[in-house]
Amino acid sequence: MFKKSLPIAVILTMVMALLPSGFALAQRDADVTLTSVMRQEEPITWYGVTALEISSFDPQRAQTRYDIDATEQLFLGLTDINPLNPNEVRPELATSWETSEDGTMWTFTLRNDVNWVRWDPVSDTAEIVRPVTAADVAFGIKRSCDPRLGAYYTAVSASVIQGCNDVASKPVEEVTDADYDLVQVEALDDTTLVVNLQFAAGYFFSMTPMWMLRPVPQETIAEFGDDWTDVGNIVTNGAWVLDEYVRGVRRVYLRNPHLPADMFGPGNVERVIYTVVEDGGTQFALYLDKQADVGPLLTAEQQAVQDDPELSQQVVQVVDPSVGYIGLAHDKAPTDNVNVRRALGAMISRDALASQILQGRGMPVIHFTPPGMFGAPPINEVGVGFDPEFAQAQLAEAGYPNCEGLPNIEFVNTGGRTPEFIVAQAEANLGCNRDIFTLETVDFTVMIELTDPRNATEDRPNMWSIAWGPDYPDAQNWVGDVLHCESENTFKRPCSEVDDLIEQAARESDPDARVELYYRIEEMFFGPEGEHPIIPLYTFLTTYMVQPWATIPIATDGLVGGAHYDWRSVDVAMREAAMGE
Repeated sequence: MFKKSLPIAVILTMVMALLPSGFALAQRDADVTLTSVMRQEEPITWYGVTALEISSFDPQRAQTRYDIDATEQLFLGLTDINPLNPNEVRPELATSWETSEDGTMWTFTLRNDVNWVRWDPVSDTAEIVRPVTAADVAFGIKRSCDPRLGAYYTAVSASVIQGCNDVASKPVEEVTDADYDLVQVEALDDTTLVVNLQFAAGYFFSMTPMWMLRPVPQETIAEFGDDWTDVGNIVTNGAWVLDEYVRGVRRVYLRNPHLPADMFGPGNVERVIYTVVEDGGTQFALYLDKQADVGPLLTAEQQAVQDDPELSQQVVQVVDPSVGYIGLAHDKAPTDNVNVRRALGAMISRDALASQILQGRGMPVIHFTPPGMFGAPPINEVGVGFDPEFAQAQLAEAGYPNCEGLPNIEFVNTGGRTPEFIVAQAEANLGCNRDIFTLETVDFTVMIELTDPRNATEDRPNMWSIAWGPDYPDAQNWVGDVLHCESENTFKRPCSEVDDLIEQAARESDPDARVELYYRIEEMFFGPEGEHPIIPLYTFLTTYMVQPWATIPIATDGLVGGAHYDWRSVDVAMREAAMGE
């Protein structure tokens, strides 16, 4: 996540597995053995390893990628992202929907055969509590507006659902449950839900699979309070139930025996076990020892794996739509000067960054919305990109020819080689002395605190390394939710005519017109005359290893929203043969 924003170094470390390795390829036996969960006569099981913990199983509180994955397993949404096509929204709880003529009212018709289930891990039994109704969805959506939850995605709900901002903007101490009535979402009956919007949001339908809009059981939350998601307490309706959760150790999911059969994916997996292993080298060793079905390909092991005729067939590279970028403070000199921002963006060779620093694990981008998202311009058509002459001219126009007199630039980062590379680019392509840049490496949480727009200008950095991954597959989630002047706006970018265009695109119902508007928006941000609010650098190329007995739509599933464990299969006979059983 993590919020959906992540420091570049964290993504490179945890998502792309660029981690130090103490294991040579020849060391095929892992130092850690997962024998405690490798039982005979077990259900068909998927074994995974993960570096990070889940911060919440509560859909309305979910904010990290791991939280969102957990929500996907346990709670159904109105709609769902197709695991084979992250741009396609398909039915889930909702079987059909229609909009009013003005586009501000959505009416959803829901299934009547999905139940709330409480799993008892002691007796290994699943109790049907009651059916899931439209009232449960309405409660979940209204709850997403509650500022008492302290949830990151409250702001997303509040930006589009009628009445949601009236609740979200209230002082926390003044909010009561009665305020939920302000949110204009209503269950007409058990299978009919009406959602009223602030405006005809052309992107709203692509938001409907999102986690914070999912139903939750009101009576369970009332009974257990913040403990309602504990194992044994939690009541869910998704494809899986939560059988075990030991923080820092393991989480175990079992198939929900009461979910209608047609709602399961094509996979044959009956149990999923994720073991928390923080070290990338250990994860890789467990994969080699056949104790993990998917594992990271470490940079240090890449050549050896490619040279191995068996292991090289297990490598899969995935284009991840997350974008690494440099945030720029608009309230602090010299990055408050648009010419300086243009110069900083044009001085960076993204091709060199991808080959030398990312080592082929990144694809250069010159505007923000990446390929695959609705409304994204062709990757090389909009944006200045690498242009040293343009950069030098812009710096001179700002009053700093050859970098003379350029004030100090504070650059906060979370580690890695990218910051030093960028400083070297400034030296090579702008003639800047390295001493102009003050590099500070901090933890991610510290960086978020330092870049808080509420901080005094003198306490904020000029530049910071971070990344953004999609919440829903639409350009609005990029230029609107990140760059609009009334978004979280950590850059403190002042409002301008491009914000009016973003709002026009958000309200436009014609898809072709929206595509054209987002093209213009990206040009107004990143073209030669653009504002250049940030410096887009690259989208990620993530490399995994997948065991020959495992089937998983890894190239498409979970790129937007959570992964679908019910789309995974294991050839048990092949696995047992490989392990000599």
